[in-house]
Amino acid sequence: MSAPAINPLVLFFASIFTSNILLTNFLGTCSFISISKDLKSSNGLGMAVTLVITITTAINWILEKYLIQPLNLGYLRYILYIIVIAAVVQMLEMIIDRVSPNLYIVLGIFLPLITVNCAIFGVALFMQLRNYTFLQSVFFGLGSGLGWWLAIVLLAGIRKKTDNAPVPAPLKGIGITLITIGIMAMAFVGFAGMINVQ
Repeated sequence: MSAPAINPLVLFFASIFTSNILLTNFLGTCSFISISKDLKSSNGLGMAVTLVITITTAINWILEKYLIQPLNLGYLRYILYIIVIAAVVQMLEMIIDRVSPNLYIVLGIFLPLITVNCAIFGVALFMQLRNYTFLQSVFFGLGSGLGWWLAIVLLAGIRKKTDNAPVPAPLKGIGITLITIGIMAMAFVGFAGMINVQ
């Protein structure tokens, strides 16, 4: 099966906006909702998720094309993908701990939990199922990470405003957060059709 004839730049912008991994597929919502209470930690987690998605998508593509498919190891695909994701997260965790101890403390348990963030695993699976080329995979991974980062930073900013807004008591907290996420998802999908896939 040949790769789809999609320009990598179109794929990049689509994965940020119209096909946002978080707001259209709702992958990675656990840490998204939990960390988005604070703008600084949202920004840090968004950057970390973007790095992990981009790096692991590239490595997993190489594994897929040069190890899994040639040696007919499809039954080990998920295990290998998860091992790559866990290794990259572990390295990133050590780097953040060394470079920014404050961010490391703020992110807390959610930093190692990036390993099980289903958005990262989902991007790897989409890349494999859609049979993207290496360049398409990297642009798709980077765009998906940036889309996740954009969504969490936007939600953190909105939540900061809604904390002081006159929200009805039954909707305070998670209620208004879920409504906000739904409206954000509709807004992002509203970009559909702006770019024609050639």
